[in-house]
Amino acid sequence: MLRLFHMPLSPFCRKVRLTLGEKRIEVELVEERYWEASSDFLRRNPAGKVPVLRLEGRMLAESQAICEYIDDLHPNPPLVPKDAAARYEMRRLCSWFDDKFHHEVTANLLYERVNKKLTGKGYPDSQKIKAGAQRIKFHLDYMGWLLEHRRWLAGNEMTLADFAAAAHLSCLDYIADVDWDRTPGVREWYAKIKSRPAFRPLLADQVPGFPAARHYADLDF
Repeated sequence: MLRLFHMPLSPFCRKVRLTLGEKRIEVELVEERYWEASSDFLRRNPAGKVPVLRLEGRMLAESQAICEYIDDLHPNPPLVPKDAAARYEMRRLCSWFDDKFHHEVTANLLYERVNKKLTGKGYPDSQKIKAGAQRIKFHLDYMGWLLEHRRWLAGNEMTLADFAAAAHLSCLDYIADVDWDRTPGVREWYAKIKSRPAFRPLLADQVPGFPAARHYADLDF
């Protein structure tokens, strides 16, 4: 069986979990305290980051590379478009969420509120939290604009771009940091993603000391 070294509220780990779940691939989950930088973990990934997927004796790192590799090995259902232009748009949006959204929103909200305490790195920075709460409005509006023109974020078919976005938003939703009333189109899109069987294991995640928001596990939130 595959083994995924992960953290429950890591959006990058969640993107890989969603991809594996959508492909109906069983995986053993192993929580990894990556910040402790154990010698065993650094042998798995010298970059010291999760996720790391053990697959057929190989250690695979970097969430986007892992997800595309899984899609290559298990092409059905497809999550990477065959058309070059559509594939570009999917990758552009994956980068948008894993880079821009992550640095402007996830790192300022989730990491300040949760990760700092988990890793013993001090107290939340109120200025960063304020910045994250402001920037998420822009991102939700941008997603809403995309969804006014498309069925899914990157086009008319669900792709890894949807999983990248849902992975970040689901982590923020765990701590009730998403205003779902701001953009109805995004709320409807998220409800579709959240109702998929691949998403349900994420709803069972619990982080000690940080209870999930009351609505978090509701499929019809």
